[in-house]
Amino acid sequence: MDKGENDRNGRYAIKPVVAKVDVQAIGSPLASDSLGLRSAEILDRLRSGIGFRLLAAVLLFSSLVTLTLTALQLYLDYDHEVGVIETRLDEIGRSYLASLGESLWALDQNQLKLQLDGIQRLPGIRAVEIREVIDRPDPIHISVGNRSSRASIAREYPLDYTVRGIKRPIGILYVEATLTEVYRHLLNRTLVILASQAAKTFLVSLFILYIFHVLVTRHLITIAGFVGSYNLARPPPPLQLNRRRRDRPDELDKVAEAFNDLCANLQRAYGDLQQVNTQLQQDLLVRQKAERDAQLSQQRFRDYAETASDWFWETGPDHHFTYISERLEAFGMDRSVLIGTSRIDTAINSGAEPEKWREHEAVLERHEPFRNFEYTRRDLAGRLRHVSVSGQPVFAPDGRFLGYRGTGTDLTEQHETAERLRHSQKMDAIGQLTGGVAHDFNNVLTVITGTIEIIQEGVAGRPELAAIAHLIDEAAVRGAEITSQLLTFARRQPLQPREVDINDLVLDVCKLLKPMLGEHIEIDTLLASDAWSALADPSQLSAAIVNLAINARDAMPGGGKLVLESANVIIDDAAAFHDEVRAGEFVMIAVADTGQGIPPDIIDRVFEPFFTTKGIGRGTGLGLAMVYGFARQTGGAVKIESEQGRGTVVRLYLPRSEIKAAAKSASAPTVAAIGGQETILVVEDDPLVQGYVIAQLGGLGYKTLIASEAESALALVDQGAEFDLLFTDVVMPGGMNGRELAEAVLARRPGMKVLYTSGYTDEFVHDGRLDTGVALLRKPYRRAALAKMIREVLSSK
Repeated sequence: MDKGENDRNGRYAIKPVVAKVDVQAIGSPLASDSLGLRSAEILDRLRSGIGFRLLAAVLLFSSLVTLTLTALQLYLDYDHEVGVIETRLDEIGRSYLASLGESLWALDQNQLKLQLDGIQRLPGIRAVEIREVIDRPDPIHISVGNRSSRASIAREYPLDYTVRGIKRPIGILYVEATLTEVYRHLLNRTLVILASQAAKTFLVSLFILYIFHVLVTRHLITIAGFVGSYNLARPPPPLQLNRRRRDRPDELDKVAEAFNDLCANLQRAYGDLQQVNTQLQQDLLVRQKAERDAQLSQQRFRDYAETASDWFWETGPDHHFTYISERLEAFGMDRSVLIGTSRIDTAINSGAEPEKWREHEAVLERHEPFRNFEYTRRDLAGRLRHVSVSGQPVFAPDGRFLGYRGTGTDLTEQHETAERLRHSQKMDAIGQLTGGVAHDFNNVLTVITGTIEIIQEGVAGRPELAAIAHLIDEAAVRGAEITSQLLTFARRQPLQPREVDINDLVLDVCKLLKPMLGEHIEIDTLLASDAWSALADPSQLSAAIVNLAINARDAMPGGGKLVLESANVIIDDAAAFHDEVRAGEFVMIAVADTGQGIPPDIIDRVFEPFFTTKGIGRGTGLGLAMVYGFARQTGGAVKIESEQGRGTVVRLYLPRSEIKAAAKSASAPTVAAIGGQETILVVEDDPLVQGYVIAQLGGLGYKTLIASEAESALALVDQGAEFDLLFTDVVMPGGMNGRELAEAVLARRPGMKVLYTSGYTDEFVHDGRLDTGVALLRKPYRRAALAKMIREVLSSK
């Protein structure tokens, strides 16, 4: 704003910009009639004026209307033509099926060829084909014309023949009609319509443009020139339009009159503006300084807010958010959505902890500061976020409460890390418990499975007692399977890992699954052609896949689809931290079903032993626990995802086989399961198992020395007791286990033969494998296995 001249009161007024166009020259080029202007000048003005845009709008609207009407007409024509073709196809279905069925039943190929030629000669018919569906060595298949997958309509009609009142399907008639002529006809019509409409629209638009220029545009240019050159210091004469006078003023005359009135009012206001000009200049300087200070303060706060690890927030007196810093968006939340809401509106656990929220609301109503108030909300991706907030009340100078200001901290990572640690510790604790239970249970099963053989021999001649003994034997076998699953979950089951072709193993398991799952379950495979080989125990892996498939079957009682998939996966350090598995290369096997899904509140418990959602008598709850233990013992992991009503997918990650597994050494020749005359030192702390072993070894002809713990056994050795084999349990009381006992005996008597027995093989299993050179008889065992294993160890070099 430039300072103007002083008015009579000594005040300043605004000085307008000096005009660059001579007012007297305005309208001189417009004085002559527009028809006399040169063509180039007219076109130049049209391009820069409103008339050109009017022309473009008219052309565009006319084109849209033309295209719409043309498209509608073409659609109606297309629908009619297609309807004619479909009617012709329906007529073929009504007219020819009976005669074709007679000819096909009579195997008259010449007659069929004539009939198909007749159909093919109908207008628009491109190809006709007939196929016999009766199962015989050389079924009839005749085709006329050439099939095409483009621009055609095809129908298939079943051909039947009635024999003794029974209608039998004997063939299929295929008829294909072409749409090429329909498309060619529609294209020609389109070109004619568009060409005629385009010419008409262009001529009408040019006429409208000319009339608009003569009646409106040239006068608007005169008005614009007058306004643009107006100078308050040296006002020009009133605005006059170069046109014929009318009896009644129209819109342009009223505009010119309004501009003249406006100029008069501007002249009167010019003096008033000069008076306030000085005061405005002073106020402007003060305001600019205040704005600079405010911008500096805002920028300082913004820098602090956006560089902090947490976010800042403000609420009003109603405790609704009025401000949230942009840092919140780094945690997956939209601050614009939260503005205007309260903290309790965004929380998802307010109903679960009503007392906690009542106390928090009471603090807010008392306008007291608070620290580290934690609650949960969901981010834009649906992920659960744990949030901690602290706030300070804000008051006006007169004491009015204005709201709160505070900070927010995202604790999601800390909570998830703690939850993963808790879950891992819980599963390890359960594993220790189940391993111990399996050890004790195996001792009992050893006695049962061994003595039941003696009972079966004794009641062989009494069928009713033999049947009962057989039931006991089956129950013992079932108990041994359960303890084996418990040991697998506890990662105490000795594995025999080797290089496994995952795709071959999955395909072999699928052959077993088809009769096992039933006809109502569809089995499909999605196997990666470049799948790596995995290092795993193939028998345990097959059992794991079968367990997952059976669980999937139970989740689809009404039938469904089971998909087995393989893929190569590389887990980096970040993913390894979240998945609780080491980083590296893995082979993934996924088992997916379309069943009922698992509720979110129990999905974290599905790998726990004995946890099952099936009814009583429909499962032990050890299937998924065995899969979990096998995966972890193999060096991999297992993950489960489920959505109720959509299905479940379980992904099993197995370590990639880096090198070929070592070839198995030639096994020693099989030794007959017979007894001997040697002396065996038996070290067993369980009295029942001890008595059973003594009886069985005595029956096999062996002499026995007995010890209930390692100290007693070493005392016998130190006293010079002679024996040929140390047969010792692994887990024993007294501070020395079976392995430590064997080492002490071998130190005293080098070369002594040692046979271990245990149902809890943790001492000899490392990285999922049984230690090399260890002879181990796993509990529970039968008499034949005991005799065979002792004979093999005594006969070994």
